[in-house]
Formats: sequence, structure tokens, C-alpha cells
Amino acid sequence: MGFGDFKDKLQNLGEEHGDKVEQGMDKAGDMAKDKFGHEDQVDQAVEKGKGLFGGGGDEEQPPPGQ
Repeated sequence: MGFGDFKDKLQNLGEEHGDKVEQGMDKAGDMAKDKFGHEDQVDQAVEKGKGLFGGGGDEEQPPPGQ
């Protein structure tokens, strides 16, 4: 399985279970903030991940490289 196949599976999972994906990403983000700090950067990463993998991604994502 290549990276493209893995990404497709994650996106399908996000479409089917977006609410659970979003909850898991929020929980992981909270744990990262508690351990490492850098709240703004962690929040940005969590929101980017939600946009890529189905949860919370109503805003349009820019094309890669921009």
C-alpha cells in the first residue's frame, strides 16, 4: 500500500465518521498542548488535519504548495 492509498483510506474514514475523527483530533491536540505548549501551532495543525481528513473542514483548502 502506497501513501496515496493510505491517504484515500483516511479520507474515506473521515467522511464516514467525521464526528469521531474530529473528537480524536481535538483530544490529541489537547494532549500535545499540555505536553509541549505552542497552543497556536497545535490548533493550526489540528484544524488543517480536520480539513484534510473529513472533520470540521467546511472551509476550502488552498491547493498544495500555496
